[in-house]
Amino acid sequence: MEETISLRELFAVLRKRLWLIVLITIIAATVSAVISFFVLTPVYESKTQILVNQAKSDEQLYNTQTVQTNVQLISTYNDIIKSPAILDKVIKELKLDKSAQSLSGQIQVTNAQDSQVAQIVVQDTSAKRATEIANTTASVFKKEVPKIMNVDNVSVLSKATLGESASPVKPQPLMNIAIAVVVGLMVGIGLSFLLEYLDNTLKTEQDIENLLELPVMGVITTIKDVPKATNVQRPDVAARVPQRGETLGS
Repeated sequence: MEETISLRELFAVLRKRLWLIVLITIIAATVSAVISFFVLTPVYESKTQILVNQAKSDEQLYNTQTVQTNVQLISTYNDIIKSPAILDKVIKELKLDKSAQSLSGQIQVTNAQDSQVAQIVVQDTSAKRATEIANTTASVFKKEVPKIMNVDNVSVLSKATLGESASPVKPQPLMNIAIAVVVGLMVGIGLSFLLEYLDNTLKTEQDIENLLELPVMGVITTIKDVPKATNVQRPDVAARVPQRGETLGS
C-alpha cells in the first residue's frame, strides 16, 4: 500500500510535539548565549595598509606593466610578512611571549583584486596589542623588504589606530544566538518527525483501518469502574428468621 502524507498531517505532528520543538530551541539559544557572553574570550581586530609601488626614475613611465608587476609582488609579500624573518623581529620588538607560528595565525594579509594596496589585519584578545602588532609588522616589513627582495617599493599608507570604544569582532552573541535558534528549530522538527515515525502504536480507529484495510464496525469505549454493591440490610428487614410452626407476627 502506498502511503501518502498530507500537509495537514505534517502540521498535526508539529502541533503534537510543539513542546519538544520549543524546549530544544530554548535550550540551544540559552547555551549559545551563556557560551558567547561568559565563556568565549573577546577578540579585537586592528588593520593597517601598505602600498606597493616601485620607485620610478625620470625616464621610467608609469604604465600598466609596472602596476601589474606591483600587484604580482603583493602575493609574494603576503608570504614574507607572515614569515619568521619578519615576525621574529616583531616578537622581539614588542617582547611578545609567543612563537612566530602562533603570531602568524593572528595575522591575515589581503588585497583587493588588481590593487597595489595590501591590508594587514591582526586579531588579538587585547585591542591595544592588536594595534601594536599591526603597526610593528608593517614597520618591520618596510625596513626588511629591501634586504630580502633587493627592492625599496613599500610604504605604509595608513597606521592602525586604537579607538576609544573598541568593540570585539568575535564572538558575536546576537549572531550566535540566532544561529542556535535556527539549529534548535531544525533539530526539534527533525526529532519530532523521527519520534512520530518510530511510534507504531495504534491510537485511533483510522490507524486500525489503515493497518488492516478493513472498515471499523464498532468501537468499545472505555468503561469506568463501577463501585461494588454493598449487602447492607435495612433495620426493619433484618429480623430473625421465623422457626417452623411460627408465624411472622407471633
